[in-house]
Amino acid sequence: MVILAIGGHSTLPLRPRIAGRYPVRMRLAVALFALSLAAAPRTVLTSETLFDWRTPSSPQVSPDGQKVAYLMETEDKMADVFYSNLWIVDVDGKNARPISAGAHRDAAPRWSPDGGRLAYVSSKGGRPQIYVRWMDTGAEAKITDLETAPSALSWSPDGQSIAFLARVPGKAPWSIKMPAAPPGAKWADAPTIVTKLNWRADGVGGNGKIAEGYTHVFVVPATGGAPRQISSGDFQHAGEPSWSADGTLLYVSGRRIPNADMEQFADDIYSFNVKTGAVKQLTTRKGPDLAPSVSPDGRRIAYLGFDDKGQANHNTNLYVMNLDGTGSRQLATNLDRNVVSPRWMPDSKGLFAVVEDKGQAQVHTIPLDAPAKPITTGYYRFATAYASLDAFSVSKTGTIAISRTSPAEPKELYAFNAAAPGKLTRLTYSNDSLLADREIGAVEEINYPSFDGKNIQGWIIKPPNFDPSKKYPLILDIHGGPYAMYGIEFNHQMQIFAARGFVVLYTNPRGSTGYGEAFGDIIHGKYPGDDYKDLMAGVDAVVAKGYVDPQKLCVTGGSGGGILTAWIVTQTTRFAAAVSQYPVTNWITQFGSSDIPLTTVRWMKGTPWDNLKAYVDHSPVFFVNKVKTPTMLITGEEDWRTPIVESEEFYAGLKMNNVDTVLVRIPREPHGIRGASPSHRIAKIEHILGWMEKYVK
Repeated sequence: MVILAIGGHSTLPLRPRIAGRYPVRMRLAVALFALSLAAAPRTVLTSETLFDWRTPSSPQVSPDGQKVAYLMETEDKMADVFYSNLWIVDVDGKNARPISAGAHRDAAPRWSPDGGRLAYVSSKGGRPQIYVRWMDTGAEAKITDLETAPSALSWSPDGQSIAFLARVPGKAPWSIKMPAAPPGAKWADAPTIVTKLNWRADGVGGNGKIAEGYTHVFVVPATGGAPRQISSGDFQHAGEPSWSADGTLLYVSGRRIPNADMEQFADDIYSFNVKTGAVKQLTTRKGPDLAPSVSPDGRRIAYLGFDDKGQANHNTNLYVMNLDGTGSRQLATNLDRNVVSPRWMPDSKGLFAVVEDKGQAQVHTIPLDAPAKPITTGYYRFATAYASLDAFSVSKTGTIAISRTSPAEPKELYAFNAAAPGKLTRLTYSNDSLLADREIGAVEEINYPSFDGKNIQGWIIKPPNFDPSKKYPLILDIHGGPYAMYGIEFNHQMQIFAARGFVVLYTNPRGSTGYGEAFGDIIHGKYPGDDYKDLMAGVDAVVAKGYVDPQKLCVTGGSGGGILTAWIVTQTTRFAAAVSQYPVTNWITQFGSSDIPLTTVRWMKGTPWDNLKAYVDHSPVFFVNKVKTPTMLITGEEDWRTPIVESEEFYAGLKMNNVDTVLVRIPREPHGIRGASPSHRIAKIEHILGWMEKYVK
C-alpha cells in the first residue's frame, strides 16, 4: 500500500485504474515518488539495529529428512529482554512458521524417533519444563513439573521415554541453627556459605553461588508422569545422555571420583542401567572423555576427549569404543585440529563433524577406517567451532541441517544431503529485510609475518563507501579465549564499528585455535606475551596500506582480548584510545575470585605461591604506571569469569597515575555482557565507540 503526501496532505491509498487515466499531475507525483525511493541512499548498521536482529539456531532435522525445527531469538525493545521461540520449516525452505510464540524462552528441540512428536524445554509456564508436541494435531503437553531446570533431552529408541539432566538439591556441608525471628520481624538475608573450590559459575546471577546439589540423569514417560532418577551419589554429570539400542542403558559423561572439585579434567564416560541404576565406568585415562553417542546400529560409542599433557590448550579429538569400553581408538588422526559436534552417519560407517581450520569451519566426514575429509567448501563457516550438540543434526536419510555464515552474510540455517553437499537449500531469511537497504563494510583477508616469521591471519573491515585516498581511524579488535578463533563470519558489532567510520582489524595471533595444537600451545605460561607482538605486526601491516591514520589508532577486546588490551597500553603509547572489556588485569586475584581457579593455575604453570613471578610478570596491573593511553574499562557486575575486581584494580591504578579513564559497570550482566538486556549490548557498543571517537574524531 502506497500513501502519497503531496503539498503536505496525504491521499487515500492508490486504487488500480486503467493506465493513463490518472491526472497528469498525479502521474508525475507517482513517478517522482518511485524515483526518490530508487535513488534513496542506503543507510548503515547502527547499534539500535541490535533490537531488530534475529538469530536462528539449533537446527533439528526430522528423522525422515522432511522438516527442520529450530530456535529463533528475538529482542523485545519495550521490555528490553531476549526471547527465543520454536519454529519449523520444510526442508525445501518453504512454509516456515512458529510452533511456540510468546514472551518466553524455548530451548533444546528434539524429534521423537518416529518423527511424530517434538520435545523441547520452555519457560512459558514460568519455570523451564519439558513439553511434548504431537505434530499431526498440534496438541501439546507439559510433561514435567520440576523445581530445577531440565536440560540435555534424549528420546528412548522406542519413543516411550525421555532422558534428561536436572540438578538435585543437596545439603550444605556446613550450617548452623539460627534462633527463630520474632513474629513480623524482617531479618537480613542469610550469609552465603562456601565450602568448595569451584563454588560459583558465571551466568548464575547474584554472587555466582552454585546451589548445593548435583546434576543427575532422569527418565520421564513421554506422556508425562513422575520422573525417575537414574544416577545417584554426590557426583556431577553433564551432556546429553545416549541410549543403547535396546533402551536398557544410558551412557553419559560424569565426574564420579572423590574430590572431583579439585581436578581439572575428571570427566569419564559411564553406563547406567535404566531399571536398576547400576553404573559401570567405561573410560579411565588421564584427560576428559565427553559427549558419548551410540551408533545407529547399536554397536559402538563415539566420544570426544584428549590425553592431558599438562598444557593449557589441547585439541579435542574424536574416538570410538565398544559398548563395554574396550577397543578405544582415535579417529581422524590426520587432523591437527579441534573436532566438535560429531554426528553418526545413518549407516554407522563413520561420523560427520565440524572441524575448524584457519578461520573456516567445515563439515567433515570421518570414516571409521579412513582419514577425515571436508564435504563442505567455500569461503564460509558452517556451525561454529565451539558449537554445542545443537550445532547441526543428521536425519536417517542423510539430510543435514546446519548454520552457515560468511563475512558478508549473517548466520542462517541451511539443509543439504550428505550425498550431494554442494546443493544447499537456504531455510531461514532472518535479517534480509534489515540488511536490504543497509550498506555494510567490505571484508578483506590479510596475512602477514610476525616478528619471528610466523604467518598470522587476519581480516580488515572497511567503512561503507570506503575511499582509499582518505585516512581513517583504526580499531584493533582482539578475540577472547585465548584459545579461540576469529574467522570467516559476519560480525554485527564490528560492522557497526566500520559504519561509524573506522577501519577494523581482527586477527588470530599465536594461541588461537585452527592452526594446530603447537600454535595454540606457544603461549602456555607466557600469556600475554609474544601474542602482543603478533597484534602489533598486524597494525603495522594495515598502516602500510596507506589508508589508516597512524595517529588515530584504537584498541579493544573482551575477556582474553581484554587482558591483551590492558597489556598493550602498558607496552606502547602508539594508541590514541583503548577499551578493555571484562579483562584479567591481575592473575593473583583472578585465581581467587573467578569461577575457573584451576584453569588459572594451568595457564600460569602453578599456584601464586609456587610461581609468583609468572603471575606478576603477566599481569597488566603491575605495569599500570607505564600507561599513558586513555583507557576505558567495561565489565558486567555479575561477571564471575573475569570478575569486575579485575577492572576495578586497573582503574584505580590508572586514576592514581593521572591517566584519563572511565570504569563502566553494567548491572546484572555476566561475562561478555550477553545475558540480561539487549540495551546493555547497545550500551557496551556506544561506550566503546564514544570513548574512541572522543580521541580520534
